Amino acid sequence: MSSIKWKILTLGTALTVILIIAGCQISGWETIVLPLFNGKDLSGWKVIPAEVETQDTWYVKDGILCCTGKPNGYLRTEKEYSDYHLHVEWRWPNEPANSGVFIHAGGADKVWPELIECQLMAGNAGDFVLINGTGMTVDGQDRKNPDRQFVMIPKKQSSSEKPAGQWNSYDIYCQGDTIKCLVNDVLQNEGTAVTPALGYICLQSEGGPIEFRNIYIDDLGKKVSTRL
Repeated sequence: MSSIKWKILTLGTALTVILIIAGCQISGWETIVLPLFNGKDLSGWKVIPAEVETQDTWYVKDGILCCTGKPNGYLRTEKEYSDYHLHVEWRWPNEPANSGVFIHAGGADKVWPELIECQLMAGNAGDFVLINGTGMTVDGQDRKNPDRQFVMIPKKQSSSEKPAGQWNSYDIYCQGDTIKCLVNDVLQNEGTAVTPALGYICLQSEGGPIEFRNIYIDDLGKKVSTRL
């Protein structure tokens, strides 16, 4: 990982403006920020399923990452990550529908790999879904169940989402074997003893059109761990 430091200047537009600061510190600011979406194309991402015609499901328009929601699948990073804060902004351009942010994804590339989903289904953003044997302890209860493909863990608060057409923010903190999930700055869920604790980051295509912008990770004060 490079020692180059990044600083976010603004997040209020479709494109995140980034200042590169080589090996220095500004007013005690030390966080490394790594943009995952460049606002231009799908560089650094892989479309799953691979046979999908990219332009029919995922495309970039005016600096915004757009998804039609069909067919079911996802866009995943080419690298695996651990120990990071993930920031994602999303909105429903039309009617609210269904999607998700996948973290710690691994195994074979298929519609439902092994992963932990941070739910984006309208009204349920902040739910966790353990998929295909992943594990987590919530409120002292081990929720891992390898006999079930989907284990639902409801969010802790009432919905903190905004209406269709307005931008929402997801802030997902993965440190060691813990996860915290905030929707528009409201803590909606958290878990410990998370397995696995490293994997791909993915954006889901499922059900209807959704748009994303300002997708980045930062390192929580230490180096982000990556694996090709």
